[in-house]
Amino acid sequence: MKRTSGFTLIELVIVIIILGILAVTAAPKFIDLQSDARESTLKGLEAAVKGGANLVYSKSALQGLESSSSAQDTDVDGTNVKTIFGYPANESFNSTAVVNWVDMSISTASDTGDWEFVTEGADGTEGVVKPAGFSGTGCTLTYKEATSGSLATVELDVSQC
Repeated sequence: MKRTSGFTLIELVIVIIILGILAVTAAPKFIDLQSDARESTLKGLEAAVKGGANLVYSKSALQGLESSSSAQDTDVDGTNVKTIFGYPANESFNSTAVVNWVDMSISTASDTGDWEFVTEGADGTEGVVKPAGFSGTGCTLTYKEATSGSLATVELDVSQC
């Protein structure tokens, strides 16, 4: 009697079925990588904006402008940044003067960039940043300029990234 070695057809089919089941269960984890990347990038941007706003506040305090309720020009390494209560005003948050310290490019409707900036709030005191080309609403960073009773705040919403 001859002894054979190797796989039978049934064994091969069983292995293929097992590999298919493993692929189906593992695929959703790898498909969600783009969402994770957006969320991670926004968290990095949040940290950069908070750090940059604190840097601007420090420069304002050194120049004696930290208690001014009207927009003042604060010299930040040779660049004028509009500040209110020492923190960047929302109008400055959209300008190249401030976005340079967070190393981001802002896009408008007519050009392309990494981020889209939208001014919100009844008096224009909020700025919302979201990834360029992202059509959802739950993947944003909101910057609210300082008021007499509160510091500038940065809020992150990654619920639908």
